[in-house]
Amino acid sequence: MARSSIAPAPANKGRPKSALTPEDYLARALNARSPAMRAKQARLGLAIRAPLERTTHAMLLRQLYMAHYETRRFRRAREVALQALELGIMVDVLHQDAARACVGLDLQDEAIGHLRLAARRGPASRRAFHLWTLGSLLLLLGRHVEAIGCLDRAARWGTTDRPLYLAHAALARLARGEPVPDASDLFERLEQAPCGQGYGRYVLGQLAFHLRRWDEAKRYLEAFVERIAQARPAMALSLAGELESARTTLARMRSN
Repeated sequence: MARSSIAPAPANKGRPKSALTPEDYLARALNARSPAMRAKQARLGLAIRAPLERTTHAMLLRQLYMAHYETRRFRRAREVALQALELGIMVDVLHQDAARACVGLDLQDEAIGHLRLAARRGPASRRAFHLWTLGSLLLLLGRHVEAIGCLDRAARWGTTDRPLYLAHAALARLARGEPVPDASDLFERLEQAPCGQGYGRYVLGQLAFHLRRWDEAKRYLEAFVERIAQARPAMALSLAGELESARTTLARMRSN
């Protein structure tokens, strides 16, 4: 794999020693108020000639990735995520990052590959999340059978978010045309669970639509769309597929 040009600068005797450490620049990047400032602070941290500790190196690269991703420079974001993966730190998180950039580039198969690796290489505590993310993407792509398999596995690994995974798996089955006798029960469980907020509103809205509970479908999908409109750019970009799907369902209800 060709390495990105972003790397710690070689020693330069003529260069004045920085008073700030890579960790200082990382803190500045984390607190930056704009992608441009985040990228600047990350690059300054990466350019310090002292050896970089691997975790700090990976986190600086991740901040640079975020700056590229938030400004829709998906190709550069992908390159930086792949470089960060070579460090062997936070590999499941970085595979998720690479997957998001690949989706932005319409490299769906590569994105799916990264998400599979995230589920395989991440700690057990995050396996359910990675499987759910993979199942969500597969469902948006219309690959219902694969989506059901991933979402079922996420539900088996899940704990507090299990009602979300179970409801999402039911949604995938309904989208495939399968009967789901307990769909209403799963809807109620998700509605009462903390994970029914946020992304859960999307699943609740789509599930209500399949159950012909039009008022609830409209309420939850509109709440989801409004939340994404107010979200940070990175979140809005990562949920672009769900946002389009929610708007399509709302349009179908209005037309009927």
